Amino acid sequence: MSARPSSRTLSPRTLTAVALALAVTGALPVAGAAAAPSTPATGVAAAPLAAGLYQSAYSERNDALWATAAVGMPPAPVTGSQLVKVDPDTLEVEATYPVPVSEAGTPEAVYGIDVDDEHNTLWVTNTRNDSVAVYSQRDGRHLATLAGAKHSREVVVDERRDLAWVSAYGSGELVAYDSRTYREVRRVAVEGSGPTGLAVNERTGAVYAADYLGSRIIEVRPGTADPRLLPAGAGPLGIALSPDGRTAYTADQTTGTLTVVSLRSGAVTATVPTGAGAKSVDVSPRSGQVVVVNRLAGDVSVVDPRTTEVLATVPTGPLPNHVRIDGGTAYVLDKSAAGAGGEDLVTRIRLRAVTS
Repeated sequence: MSARPSSRTLSPRTLTAVALALAVTGALPVAGAAAAPSTPATGVAAAPLAAGLYQSAYSERNDALWATAAVGMPPAPVTGSQLVKVDPDTLEVEATYPVPVSEAGTPEAVYGIDVDDEHNTLWVTNTRNDSVAVYSQRDGRHLATLAGAKHSREVVVDERRDLAWVSAYGSGELVAYDSRTYREVRRVAVEGSGPTGLAVNERTGAVYAADYLGSRIIEVRPGTADPRLLPAGAGPLGIALSPDGRTAYTADQTTGTLTVVSLRSGAVTATVPTGAGAKSVDVSPRSGQVVVVNRLAGDVSVVDPRTTEVLATVPTGPLPNHVRIDGGTAYVLDKSAAGAGGEDLVTRIRLRAVTS
């Protein structure tokens, strides 16, 4: 399923430098950490998947975890990219699918991802190509590439309204595409912004973006001309919504915190220290527990939504990059290259097991 109820101006040179850093890491790397062991007895298991992992999305329709992978750190060119289909129960790779390659031999590298189970497709961001692409979940076939999203970072699908929203970090815009026709239907610009993470409330149609440059949340509602701007922590990269859609959570890279924001009052209600380089966040639709990826700390924090206390800190691969929750299970991708063949890892966390 898709995500649920899952301002200052910089010089062009500075904006480009920051954008490239966000595209490939989102934080500075650390060294010397070991891969997380597989420990099924405690509700945690890890497995190597592929080199260059970035983000994942779970398909309820196909009972599959999809991941993007791209190898090549700017300014170096991309040397390989693929979509990876994973069995969520065994963590084994079921299939890999290549991406289109230009005449010059450069892959159309994939980074952000969300599933559209209604149309059985995958939406991905081609960050380096300033575009978005659509693939078939059935056979991994490339269906379309849509230009016009400068430094496209993340994508979220609103299945109820047949929309795919994309954060265009490089132009400070949110761009919506019709998920049936692939045509652009809306573009919202916020001057001085750098939108990164996205979440959508499918009940209301409101979409929310973490604004990394403005340290705030951008809210865009159907039928409204102007976006609403809400406070967040410093340097928010990821954003998620509570199951009832009344609360937003941001993972704040600069301060290593989780910021809790009431969407009704527009006020920050709590700030929770989680760990260095907080980057990605998701919410369990069952318990409402919030999981924050702490990239530089090499772990994730599980936060109680009622008390805002950290219930558990779970080690992952040395450089965790993204978290996606299905039911009561969190899947964390890292960029450690800790697999036997230099693969990055997926860590599966049963939230009830680690917090009970």
